Amino acid sequence: MRGKFIALEGPDGSGKSTMMNLINQYLVEHHIDHIITREPGGTAIGEKIRHLIVDRDNANMGPETEALLFAASRAQHIHEKILPALEQGKTVVCDRFLLSSLAYQGVGRGLGIGEVKAINDFGLRGIYPDLILFFHVDPEITLLRKTKEGGDRLEAEGGIFHREVYEGYMTLLKKYPENITLVDAAKPIEEVYKQTIEAIDNLLRFKEEKR
Repeated sequence: MRGKFIALEGPDGSGKSTMMNLINQYLVEHHIDHIITREPGGTAIGEKIRHLIVDRDNANMGPETEALLFAASRAQHIHEKILPALEQGKTVVCDRFLLSSLAYQGVGRGLGIGEVKAINDFGLRGIYPDLILFFHVDPEITLLRKTKEGGDRLEAEGGIFHREVYEGYMTLLKKYPENITLVDAAKPIEEVYKQTIEAIDNLLRFKEEKR
């Protein structure tokens, strides 16, 4: 039976990385065959593309170039890692997916949601998450913490850019509500974890019942 695909989305610093680690522990403890991955990256080729995207030395990168690099990394990710794992019946948990490109490049960079979706569609091969966990939190609070730690090229764009990305996410949640669960990431980590695992359990339990 085909596996399930879970994507984590949200503003920079919303706690996705911490939750990814906790999700991994949970799936290991419950003997659920799975992989943990991320975007951009996830493969050797994708990680090289990621370095180009986040490197602060590449400040002159055009928004179209940035969007195409994200799409290229994603296409390789699906080809090499995500689709094979799903076909093997594994649960795939990914830090960011298409929704991020639509918010960051489509809205934040002003390229247009439809335009960015179009350049990604070719490489998606019909793959779309069965569950999108959106970690909802004010980006200005989380961004302050991230930039204090240094921040990559995108994190260093400043508050106005990340506010536009956040508003883009809000638009996308209404435009593409399919399979999205909102998680209140402003809550204590125990409550965030509880909301997260409940959503994952509901998805995987449904998968078991369909066998």
